[in-house]
Amino acid sequence: MKRILVTGGLGFIGSHTVVELQNEGFEVVIIDDLSNTSINVLDSIAEITGTKPDFHQIDLRVKNDVKNFFDTNRVDGIIHFAAFKAVGESMHKPLDYYENNLGSLVYLLQEMRDRNLDHFIFSSSCTVYGQADELPITEKAPVKTAESVYGNTKQIGEEILKDASKAHDLNIIALRYFNPIGAHESIKIGELPLGVPQNLIPFITQTAAGMRKELSVFGDDYDTEDGTAVRDYIHVVDLAKAHIAALQRLIKKNNKEAFEFFNVGTGKGSSVLEIIKAFEKVNNLKLNYKIVDRRAGDITAAYADTTIANKELGWKTEKSLEEALASAWKWQQKQVSI
Repeated sequence: MKRILVTGGLGFIGSHTVVELQNEGFEVVIIDDLSNTSINVLDSIAEITGTKPDFHQIDLRVKNDVKNFFDTNRVDGIIHFAAFKAVGESMHKPLDYYENNLGSLVYLLQEMRDRNLDHFIFSSSCTVYGQADELPITEKAPVKTAESVYGNTKQIGEEILKDASKAHDLNIIALRYFNPIGAHESIKIGELPLGVPQNLIPFITQTAAGMRKELSVFGDDYDTEDGTAVRDYIHVVDLAKAHIAALQRLIKKNNKEAFEFFNVGTGKGSSVLEIIKAFEKVNNLKLNYKIVDRRAGDITAAYADTTIANKELGWKTEKSLEEALASAWKWQQKQVSI
């Protein structure tokens, strides 16, 4: 049985990916520093799958702790989620983002190099494209100067991976996510931001639940149909399954290059106001929101061309936007009732 290390495995995308890994018969070991999640997620994963993953609370910025982990744990592959991820926050805390997002990546790759390990899946982002010249965005779109510090850490991360794959004979896939939303159908795991949410959907659900006075819509003067920014919103379970497909590609040696990257989205863009209206409709409620100034680092529009990912990974999205928004609201209601 392949034993897969999932860093940030108790986070939003990480926890859903751990569930899918276990459903596919992989043994999972999780590293998480619990800086943006709860240890309770571990029990929730066990409730869904019947198996509690091995867990280690480690800060990947501490090199000796990373080394000690690999000294005492067998690992057959790594899926690396652990990173700070908020675009707006990254503009105010650049040094924290560079230290956490890049230092931890280097330490993991050094351990792989020193121990002749292989199979690395990287949590990348469509932010590497900046404001793309053409939509939908294909993998051939140029990587542009980053609009945010967060985006820059993903760009630099991919450069590190490309260089490491050449020098150290590593097989690596970077998945360039668009916007993951929703919750597991069991409603046992979902997005659990600590403090003020940095992403749209938890801000919507917390506003609907009365935890926030109103939702801030950052800008209505973008060059889009309704003036609000457009993004590609993908159900988190579909995104999790893309990681399984990428991992299997490496295990089966089906990759065509040592370093590959794929766009992971739905192929459809939705504006902020469209998301608000869809959420209101599917959940039969009204949201209190106001238009405020644009947020630093945000782009006008981004949605994926998923043709290559569909073909090469044998993967495609299965869940609708409405399913994602309904599950996100059920998840939020569960948090309020706890």
